[in-house]
Amino acid sequence: MTQPVDSGARTYRVAILGCRGRGTAAARAYAAHPRTQIVGLCDLVPERLQVLGDELGIAARYDDLDAMIREQRPDLVAIPTGTEFHHPLARRVLAHGCHIDVEKPICTTLEEADDLIQMAGERGLRIAVHHQSRVGRSMRALREQLRSGAIGEVRHVQGSCKGYYAGYGMQNIGTHLTNNLMSFLGPCRAVTAVSLTGGRRSEAENVVVAAGGMGTVLGERVTATLEFDGGVTSTLLFHRFPRVDNEAYHFEVLGTEGRLFWKMRGLWRLGIPHFVPGSSAEWESVPIPGLPGFEGETRAEQDELAYVDDFVTALDTNRAPECSGEAGRHAVEINFGIFEAAAYGRRVTLPQVDRSHPLLRWRAEQGLGAPAAGPRDYREWLESVTR
Repeated sequence: MTQPVDSGARTYRVAILGCRGRGTAAARAYAAHPRTQIVGLCDLVPERLQVLGDELGIAARYDDLDAMIREQRPDLVAIPTGTEFHHPLARRVLAHGCHIDVEKPICTTLEEADDLIQMAGERGLRIAVHHQSRVGRSMRALREQLRSGAIGEVRHVQGSCKGYYAGYGMQNIGTHLTNNLMSFLGPCRAVTAVSLTGGRRSEAENVVVAAGGMGTVLGERVTATLEFDGGVTSTLLFHRFPRVDNEAYHFEVLGTEGRLFWKMRGLWRLGIPHFVPGSSAEWESVPIPGLPGFEGETRAEQDELAYVDDFVTALDTNRAPECSGEAGRHAVEINFGIFEAAAYGRRVTLPQVDRSHPLLRWRAEQGLGAPAAGPRDYREWLESVTR
C-alpha cells in the first residue's frame, strides 16, 4: 500500500457476515484499505471462521449476527450471503443502525428492495450493492474513453452473459452487466424481450425457482432490448451454453466514430464505426490505469478495493455510493421488466408501477401457483429443470 493514511480521517469499523468466497474477497479488500478496520466475522460454519479469521488476524468470531453487532459496534456490515437471505439479514443490520454492503443482487424481489431502501432512508443509513466492476479499472477506463469522445456519440451497446441458464444468469452475472451499462447510459426506460425454453417460446409452466436462492425466473435463452435516454439502445444475450464460458461475458459499445470492446480484464478500441475486412483499422488495447494508492502487494482485488474506496468516500461526504441501493434495485427492476416483456409479449416501461413479481402474477392469471423450489446447487438444479 503506497497511499499514506490521513491521521485526521475517520476509520470505519466493518463486520463481515458470511465467510465463503464472496465474503473472503470483500474481507480482504476491507482489510487492505487504510480507512477500514474489520472488527468481527460471523458465519454458521466454524471452519470458515477459522480460515478467514486466521488469514486476516481477526480474533472476534461469531455465529450470532446480533451479538457481533452489539459487542463490536461496526459502522457498516458486509452481507455476502445467499440472495434469499439478503432481505431479512439486511433488515436486522439496519435496525442496529449500521450501513450495509450487500452482495448482488440486492434482493430477489422489487418489494424487498423497496423495503430496504425505505428503511435505510428513514434511518439515515447507506446501502451499497456489491457491483464492484462498475467502479473497477476497466469500467473507469471505458467511461474516460467515452468522456473524451474517442468513439463519438454512443448509439448502441450489445452484450453477452457467461452462458448460464438465462433466468439464473440474469439475476447473477446479468445484474453486473446492466449496472455497468447504467454507469454511462443512465437508467433504462423500457424493455422488450423474447424467452425460449427447450427451443420453444417460454410458457407459464416454464417459470422456475432458480438455484442459489436467486428467486423466481424464466427462460433458458433470453434476448432482451433495452431503451435508454437519447435514443440509445442495448441488446443483451442471456443464452445458455453447453458449458459456462467466462470469456463470453462482455459488451461492445457502438459509437458514431468507433467502437469499444469491454471485458473485466481489458478494454479495446476500434477507430472506425463499422469493421471492414481488409481495412487498415485494427482493434487496439486501451491502457487500464491502476487504482491510485493501491499499487502495492495485496491479495485484495483492485476492483474490490475501488469499491471499498468509493463506499468510504461516500460515507465521508454523506452521498450515495456509486454502487448504491437504488442502482442495485434498478438492475433487478430491469430483469423484472425483461421477465414481464417475455411473458406477456409486450414492451414494458420502467419503473414498474406494479411492484409484485410479474412471473408469479402471470402464473396466477393462468390458475397456477408459485413454482416449487429445486436443488440449491446450480449443476443439480440445471439437471432438474432441463431433463
